[in-house]
Amino acid sequence: MFKSEEHFLELINSVFPNTHRHMLVGRGDDCAVLACPSKMCMSSDLFLEDVHFRLRYFSPKDVGYKALAVNLSDLAAHGAKPLGFNLNLIWPSYLDVGFCRSMLEGMAELAGQFDLALTGGDLSFGSSLGLGVTIWGQSPEKILLRGKCLPGDILFLVGQVGLARCGLMLVEDDSRDILRYPVSTASHLRPVPLVPEGRILASEKRVRGLMDVSDGLVRDLSRFLASGTGVEISRPFSVHQEVVLYCASIRTDPIIFSLLGGEDYSLLGGCSQDDWPVIQSSLAKVWKLGRVISGQGIFLDGHKLSLKGFDHFEK
Repeated sequence: MFKSEEHFLELINSVFPNTHRHMLVGRGDDCAVLACPSKMCMSSDLFLEDVHFRLRYFSPKDVGYKALAVNLSDLAAHGAKPLGFNLNLIWPSYLDVGFCRSMLEGMAELAGQFDLALTGGDLSFGSSLGLGVTIWGQSPEKILLRGKCLPGDILFLVGQVGLARCGLMLVEDDSRDILRYPVSTASHLRPVPLVPEGRILASEKRVRGLMDVSDGLVRDLSRFLASGTGVEISRPFSVHQEVVLYCASIRTDPIIFSLLGGEDYSLLGGCSQDDWPVIQSSLAKVWKLGRVISGQGIFLDGHKLSLKGFDHFEK
């Protein structure tokens, strides 16, 4: 157990340096003082035990890593350059100092990849583990927003959908041999934030808009499209072989499974049909999802889908 709040802060300072070029005044005063760009992107996410993760199969390093990764994905969706983040912690009595150090090291591992400063935060005792991250970064010249695609435009994805859902179902089921599904389980435990890809797309004036896919593709598509428009999904639909294998074992259509998704942290974007070849050549793992159409709805093989993605408040 921690002896005091100061003991906790000493541990944080031993993992995250308190000096950084993005901080004029570091942690320890009432506020940090940041060296901010003129235009910033900012986002915030909660990461709560038994809501977003379970300690039964998340290692401490996985917890720290993913809590930061999901926030980085929001910056990726705007093509922003990550600069720093705040961390708020709710800490329970059943976790020890060693767990905390490993968790912070997992977070620092990812922060180091993007030269991120930990600029501050708050600590509180609680009944279960909770992390709240607020992240900020430098906005690109062109701000990529939702609701900008027109009928006839191409919708595209960077990354995969369905893998993280597959990974979640595998780690929740103790009877499964998860060693057969290394990509799926890694996608759930340690998603890769597509920050470099987002910055490339933000620099490409042909991109209409961009968002990250976190609540399932079918739900996020409705959020991305402009009012009065829908999408006709194309075949072949890119589905990872591990998802195909898992869906065969549970006798489920892998395309429908992938559309429902959840926690994919892929990037959904749009461009004109004429500009699609340029977008396609700019990234190694971008693929065509479908075409924007007049009239609302998501269609596959001419049939309107009635699927819903994830919602915290729907049972």
